[in-house]
Amino acid sequence: MQQNDIANAGWMMPAEWVQHAATWMVWPHNQALWESTWGVTLAEVQVDFARVANAIARFEPVKMVVDPSAVARARELCGANIELIELAVNDSWCRDSGPSFVCHPQLGVAGVSWRFNAWGGKSAHELDEGLGRRILNGLGLECFGTPLANEGGAIHVDGEGTLITTESVLLNANRNPGISKADMEEIFTRLLGVRKTIWLPGDPDYVTGDMTDGHVDGVCAFARPGALLVDATHDQSSVYAEVVRENRRALELATDARGRRFELLELYEASAAVDSDAEVFCASYTNFYIANGAIIMPAYGIAADEEAAATLRMAFPGREVVPVRINQLAHGGGGVHCITQQQPAWPVWG
Repeated sequence: MQQNDIANAGWMMPAEWVQHAATWMVWPHNQALWESTWGVTLAEVQVDFARVANAIARFEPVKMVVDPSAVARARELCGANIELIELAVNDSWCRDSGPSFVCHPQLGVAGVSWRFNAWGGKSAHELDEGLGRRILNGLGLECFGTPLANEGGAIHVDGEGTLITTESVLLNANRNPGISKADMEEIFTRLLGVRKTIWLPGDPDYVTGDMTDGHVDGVCAFARPGALLVDATHDQSSVYAEVVRENRRALELATDARGRRFELLELYEASAAVDSDAEVFCASYTNFYIANGAIIMPAYGIAADEEAAATLRMAFPGREVVPVRINQLAHGGGGVHCITQQQPAWPVWG
């Protein structure tokens, strides 16, 4: 199906909490990237990835893309119930380089392959730019292409027509020069069934040093339609506190596709876990992942982990909250949500 043929064709991106057929991940293998750029050992990062994969595999199938050079290590750390799929890759952020799955009430499941340019050309991506298409081809699913440079971590949807994103990512000159907000909103409507796009400022001054330029999955996450968990900080004097305030202000003023104001529930960041020597460190508890019957949450071995877990239990009363230590992974600037990508079951339910 050609891109122009899918306008108003009934395709939509379900919310993350619908029943999943599987979770997709990509195994880390790029030693130079992790050890030279982020200052952690690849072996330790692989342990964190395996922890996340094995936790999710308790609740649903996990499909792990593995570069051929790293299969033995992946098999050593991943449970036997995790399917390893050999594909050559550059990096390990499946949320961003993998496909965004969409569903149709009659036609089933397909996927969108965004134009992935490694967060504005920040690293090699000659293999990862086609990963979404290769995953969909392997599944025998239709692939919808688009010239929009985007990553899965840059968007959140509620499954009822609302999408939240950040200006600091999608309007960045390193992604989409010359493409307007209106153009992007039309693409979201056509490919994802979105009726209302909410724009947050994100991280316009690059305060966090995050290579994504301010992905929304470090800012907030849907608990359900009309309700959001939002990143918060106890240190109101920090430069990051202003980023938090501006994003929260935008959410307070926004309404969703059904005209609702948002209920906002704060998730305070893991500030005590931050490595002061790290170039970047993902301390956001909003970077959790919704699996079948569970919330897989980032944990750091600090007291704030339990506070975050309690908040998530309140937000998701029907799901088991599973904390997973990611201290080494966090040095790469990402968390649990950044390394996972949901494939919804069809028919869509839950």
